[in-house]
Amino acid sequence: MAAASIAESKADVIVGVDTHKHSHFAKAKDQLGRDLDQLEIPTGTSGYADLLSWAQGLGRVIVFGVEGTSSYGAGLARFLIERNETVIEVLRPTKRDRRLNGKSDSVDADAAASAVLSGKARAIPKAGDQSVEMIRAIRIAKVTAIKARTQAVNAIKAMVVIAPEPIREVLRHLTIARLMATCSRYRVDQVSDPITATKLALRSMSHRYLALHLEIRTLEKQLSNLTQLVAPQLTELPGVGQDVASALLLTAGNGGSRLRSEAAFSMLCGSSPIQASSGLVQRHRLNRGGDRQANAALHRVVMVRLKYHQPTKEYMARRRAEGKSKADVIRCLKRYIAREIYRVITTPRVEQVEANAA
Repeated sequence: MAAASIAESKADVIVGVDTHKHSHFAKAKDQLGRDLDQLEIPTGTSGYADLLSWAQGLGRVIVFGVEGTSSYGAGLARFLIERNETVIEVLRPTKRDRRLNGKSDSVDADAAASAVLSGKARAIPKAGDQSVEMIRAIRIAKVTAIKARTQAVNAIKAMVVIAPEPIREVLRHLTIARLMATCSRYRVDQVSDPITATKLALRSMSHRYLALHLEIRTLEKQLSNLTQLVAPQLTELPGVGQDVASALLLTAGNGGSRLRSEAAFSMLCGSSPIQASSGLVQRHRLNRGGDRQANAALHRVVMVRLKYHQPTKEYMARRRAEGKSKADVIRCLKRYIAREIYRVITTPRVEQVEANAA
């Protein structure tokens, strides 16, 4: 059947979208996988509206498969969700797929629609208009500030190593706090020799460090307020602070809306057990997939509990006595904590308040 006749029959429509910074390329298929039409639009509200109108003109739109819903496709995904359209997050084609099928906007859009049609793509995009999105913005600012502060202190330490001997002898054994305080108090009227040049450089970098340190503290306070607002019960769990809570909330989405089940959350966090059995050996190994930031957050919770939480210490001792390695026990603990956090995130706040009151 020709593309025009399929469109006239008002087929059920699946749309795949290849997203870019300045334009998006969409391709529509029917439920049998036959091509209906394709369209390129500019990014922006008017382009998104044109895309939606075009898709609805082809028939009953079932789903949009959008690449990069956390980057170039974020605006389109938000626009479609606000209009009650079903949006599925599609991964970009792998290098193997591109070697076999080539690379073009049309090919990538076709692959996005095919991934949705086959059921390979099923992930719900992260919410872009909920409270969690505020946490995302503050967390990005905090993480980048921490990286910049680390670069500043590393540069200062490196300069102290090669500094002229009068400066090096004074600074080499100082703690970071005292080092920054000392360097920030240097007064240089004019650069006239290596000593004054080094002092000026150290003063500049120490001021940068102190400004970033203050910025991080401000962002941490704001992040703590936001996590308390979104999920106050989460930070009450042992070992869960504002940094861990924010990472897990970003993975789960607002109220766990992206999660199909507790097992899905564990897989998303990379804490689900993976079969590693062979012959007479029956065992599981660590999951090296999933959201690595969420996995790192779970790992920090485990480390804190192993140090300060008595039931966790007892669990480690008992499982080690059974012959499990420390890595295997940590894997089990991550899985348990993922289950605990999932229940907290997905339980409505009203139910939790009533439970605490009871």
